[in-house]
Amino acid sequence: MNNYSEQSRKEGLQLIAASEKGDIEAVKSLLNRDVYIHAQDREGRCALVTAAYKNNLDIVDLLITAGADVNMKDNTLQSAYLISTSEGYTELLKKTLKAGADVHCTDSYNGTGLIRAADRGHVEIIRELLKTDIRVNHINKLGWTALLEAIILGDGGRRHTEVVRMLVDSGADVNLPDKDGVTPLAHAKGKSFTDIINILENSGAKN
Repeated sequence: MNNYSEQSRKEGLQLIAASEKGDIEAVKSLLNRDVYIHAQDREGRCALVTAAYKNNLDIVDLLITAGADVNMKDNTLQSAYLISTSEGYTELLKKTLKAGADVHCTDSYNGTGLIRAADRGHVEIIRELLKTDIRVNHINKLGWTALLEAIILGDGGRRHTEVVRMLVDSGADVNLPDKDGVTPLAHAKGKSFTDIINILENSGAKN
């Protein structure tokens, strides 16, 4: 921001606040004044990140059209793209992907968007991400893949079962264990997730 005046910096903070509040007229006005779109507040949030947290798609559209970076992260390593994956905001995800989201970027746990969506059972998010070249067997700091997260943190219900099915169909390694050597099948059996057990066993999973 060194090339911007103090006034520009103040307007950048105003843009962040307006985006968070959902004040679309204020956002339009500020953008028309060529405000610094990547200004960050004390939490490292830019306007797009605050709009993403609120899933305000109208403002997201304005910011992306004005050149906002969908991969820009705040201090907690959240970007508009990553927010969409954890919160289940499918339309936001589609917009960020179209705008060049890096599907290989990770959060503070070294988790991909796929891992974040898997543990929450976001079926539609998983479906969209599997259309990209995202790494299905990426391992985060906990030693877990998306498949392991869907089982360990899931409830074994319809959504998490479908997530497991989609991951397996897309090449998830059903025998890749966690850092303690516990396999996906062992975790599923430990939680009595019958449908998930069947999917894993039919795909060659071992204890």
